[in-house]
Amino acid sequence: MPGLSEPELGALFAALADPTRRQVVRSLAREPVVTASGLAGELPMTRQAIAKHLTALERAGLVEPHREGRELRYRLTPEPLGDAIAWMEEVGARWDRSLERLSERARRA
Repeated sequence: MPGLSEPELGALFAALADPTRRQVVRSLAREPVVTASGLAGELPMTRQAIAKHLTALERAGLVEPHREGRELRYRLTPEPLGDAIAWMEEVGARWDRSLERLSERARRA
């Protein structure tokens, strides 16, 4: 399947496993560009803690930083989410086919 490799997919799901990181992704979906300080203003944690979460999201390919003056500004890069959705749809379709075969066998028995 095209898209993310298994290690990249693992990093993506690991990053999204954390509720704070999911909140950061939600914030980035609302605001096109944010800073760690700006996110710290809306979440109950320090700028340094937010910066660590942003680094994890960057490693997973979900955010992209760019420097403006002394500040790092982050924007959401949603493409990996599309790859994750495609992976889940593929796995779901395989399960659906397996369950359908099992159901068919049960009906015949």
